[in-house]
Amino acid sequence: MKLKAQGEFQIGYNMITEHDGKCKEMMMDFGILKLTKGTVYEDDSKLEKIYLLLYGEIEIEWEDQKRVLKRDSFLDDDFAALNVNKNIKIKIVGISDDAEVAVSRTENDTLFASVLRDKSNSVIETRGKGYMNDAGTRIVKTLMDKKLAPESNIMLGEDVHYPGKWAGFPSHSHNQPEIYYYKFYPENGFGLVKLGDEGVLVEHNDTITIDPDLVHPQVAAPGYAMYFLWIIRHLDGNPYLAPTFEEEHLWVEKPGAKYWPEI
Repeated sequence: MKLKAQGEFQIGYNMITEHDGKCKEMMMDFGILKLTKGTVYEDDSKLEKIYLLLYGEIEIEWEDQKRVLKRDSFLDDDFAALNVNKNIKIKIVGISDDAEVAVSRTENDTLFASVLRDKSNSVIETRGKGYMNDAGTRIVKTLMDKKLAPESNIMLGEDVHYPGKWAGFPSHSHNQPEIYYYKFYPENGFGLVKLGDEGVLVEHNDTITIDPDLVHPQVAAPGYAMYFLWIIRHLDGNPYLAPTFEEEHLWVEKPGAKYWPEI
């Protein structure tokens, strides 16, 4: 399902999905926290929480800790994401004139230690080189998975597409629900996602929800860098560990694959 961005976000929390309401099949709260200088936001919900800085400068406080976080652009690697259990209250104050934070929450009764995720405890890699004529080359930043955050109920990361490149191909699916949130540079860019048998146009600040077992490869338009935040909800007894690929497209990764007929 595509959740079209409705113009600019308002100051404060902008709800997009709800774990017990809108798009509850995703099993997650997801929204964008918009901050200006001096804006104060607090969250004491009884849910596991992840606050990821997209851009701007903020001060974030939890337990007996307080940190100033700064990120110039959603495309760079200065990401920071705070992950806390359901009993931890978070307070955020805007420092810059404009800042955005992606908020993810879900049910989780495990009382794990709070973790601030950044480059030092995440995985950043370039994927897609060396096959398909490098059509799938992109930067993948895994902040949380079952290896990095075994007690979390969420897997979370960022993809940065070079213009015209693909992700999620060969086409894949998984049993767990997933949310994608998009940004483009320049902002009038766009991309296309194949959700099952449907093609979906995605633009700046759009969100899509991906039902379990639905394939979802995607491509960025030429000339435009495409960023997307991906959030997967682990299922009880069935966490996300690896995708299932469509057999018919796996040939593209085989050594010596021919991508154009010989004449």
